[in-house]
Amino acid sequence: MENLNKMDNPEFYDARMKLEAIHQDIKRLMEKSNQEYLDLMLSNLKKDILNSVSVYISDDIENDLEQNMVNPCKMRETCKEKFNGFLQNNSKLIKQEHVSKEIIEEKREELDEIRKSAPFDKCDICFKEVDSLFDKQINLIGSLQIYDNNKEDKTEISSIPEEIMVKSVLEPISNKQRLQILKSMASETMTFTALSELTGLRGGNLLFHIQKLLESDLILQRHERGDYMITEKGYNLLIMLSNFKKYLKK
Repeated sequence: MENLNKMDNPEFYDARMKLEAIHQDIKRLMEKSNQEYLDLMLSNLKKDILNSVSVYISDDIENDLEQNMVNPCKMRETCKEKFNGFLQNNSKLIKQEHVSKEIIEEKREELDEIRKSAPFDKCDICFKEVDSLFDKQINLIGSLQIYDNNKEDKTEISSIPEEIMVKSVLEPISNKQRLQILKSMASETMTFTALSELTGLRGGNLLFHIQKLLESDLILQRHERGDYMITEKGYNLLIMLSNFKKYLKK
């Protein structure tokens, strides 16, 4: 029928085809316009939500610092102002479209620099509170899907060799005494007698645990019947555990 119409009335056929093309163009334009309008609405909604979240976080920072910092302390107001400035500045990251891993690391280093100036032992209480608030901020940034740390980390995580990792790292330090032994060598060499006094283990029992650490290349013996010392692998493992301890619940 269409071929017949084209043959019988070619001008009418051409006009109909042009109208159909115009109709399709208008339809595509409307779809595009609707999508752009939807994207604009979502963008504005996201901004409103993030502004509200940012205000809430700012209030939360103020309240938590006020309630949980050491009191009385002559440095309290000075430290609170410094902590508040650090955390409030971090809150601005929430409004960004993208937060890189490097930015988060810079923030951690900034907090470490502040920590170095802490004058008292009881400062640990206040810094523990700041650490907790900082972790909350990072978790929130991650939940908003603007922190791109996951892609790189997931690639590294997927490449972890399970069997080797368990055998050469996790199993050797899964025992309290073996971890004690490894920690004791972080700054000095240790004799068999000194390790026995440290762990309360004697003879074959102590030798069993030492052998586990030797086989895993976490420690080495300087010479036959000589002192024991930590290896680079063992020391780096302790550093990793030290960095991880802040996530532990006491």
